[in-house]
Amino acid sequence: MSQHQHSPAKAHRRAVTATVVGNFIESFDWLAYGLFAPLFAARFFPSGNSLTSILGVFAVLGVGVLMRPLGGILLGRYADRRGRRPALMLAISLMAGGSLLIGVTPTYAHIGLLAPCLLLVARMAQGVSHGGEWPAAAAYLMEVAPERRKSTYGSLFSLTTCAGAFTASLLGGGLTAALGPAAMAAWGWRVPFLVGGVLGLVLLVLRTRLTETEVFRREVRVRRDRGSLRQVLGTHRRRVLLAVLFVAGTGAVGGTWNAVVPALGGSLAPPGTMFWVVVCATAVLLVLNVPIGLLADKVGAARFLAVASVVFAVAGSVSYLTMTGTFASLLFTYGSGVVYLVCATTVLPKLLTEIFPAQVRALGIGLPNAVTSAVLGGLAPASAAFAAEHDASGWFIAGVMGAVLLAIPASVLSLTALPAPAPAAPGEVREDERNLVPSGG
Repeated sequence: MSQHQHSPAKAHRRAVTATVVGNFIESFDWLAYGLFAPLFAARFFPSGNSLTSILGVFAVLGVGVLMRPLGGILLGRYADRRGRRPALMLAISLMAGGSLLIGVTPTYAHIGLLAPCLLLVARMAQGVSHGGEWPAAAAYLMEVAPERRKSTYGSLFSLTTCAGAFTASLLGGGLTAALGPAAMAAWGWRVPFLVGGVLGLVLLVLRTRLTETEVFRREVRVRRDRGSLRQVLGTHRRRVLLAVLFVAGTGAVGGTWNAVVPALGGSLAPPGTMFWVVVCATAVLLVLNVPIGLLADKVGAARFLAVASVVFAVAGSVSYLTMTGTFASLLFTYGSGVVYLVCATTVLPKLLTEIFPAQVRALGIGLPNAVTSAVLGGLAPASAAFAAEHDASGWFIAGVMGAVLLAIPASVLSLTALPAPAPAAPGEVREDERNLVPSGG
């Protein structure tokens, strides 16, 4: 009897863990690319000008981000048509494969133009994965989360994001201290990508044991219109625009604070300093993630995001424009952006999954999130570099904060214009009664 009583709770914890850990690996990989870019830039894009090499690596990063819409469409539609579980397995396979490819690809000196081409292929695969991983995971997690704890469950995404950044920066700082700058530039930069690939393969095994959600089994699988792109862009086009307003801030800030700030900080500060800045900032936030989620559940997800956006628009602008190479300055700059991203990613799963009906939920989330991330996040690194060269960083950060503040009208619209969820029909399962069932059931 005891085993029977505890097995559903154990299955629930295992499912939640296997879902959110993908965010850890994505965060680990994405930040590792930004942190280690100054080390391997010249290995793939040799040039007499270090800035030219960095821009080449950022261009590859941008192409990877531009692949996110394809991932959002393909994997989002796959999650709505075939199930959340198979989509999560496919996403982590692409992510792991891309990391391993970067880790083993020879440099330009050994294979010429094939080196940057393979780097590009790897980032394209990871871009597709990044575009589809989060919407499938968000749909899965919100469909198994208790109704009154959805933001708390959403905080697990920000928790694993911070954990991934913490691990990547700790590994970078440790490797730099142990190997020295020369060895890091020669081969040490490969270590995080190999580690990320292995972690991805481990998570793939864990996800093979996932169970499908009751919502998909009972409410989605029986519908012929599930995963309909035409329905998302036609019937739900206003909801798509609302989702774009919600995610614009995370797209712009993510592209800036996960790539530009680490790279600029690494060029301004002594070697290894930026790694320890990220370690300190994320270590503090690892403790605060779940309390932030509990607070958001108490005050309301939309109101919480609106307030966080206003505060960051001020603090983030000041910190970016006054950034120097000191540890305190870098900690203030990087920390302000990470706090905002934690607050946003805590509540966005709840806000976005409530916008779209279950039969197009993953696609409805994935398409606007991926397109917005591609446009704003993909352009951020190159735009920041261009603005810095022309003494226009103030205009650049004003644009980023303009995207952040779009959360305010989005929050108002979500509170006043969205219709209440339709009551469950006879035989259907209400959202607060959802459970996990075997995927083959």
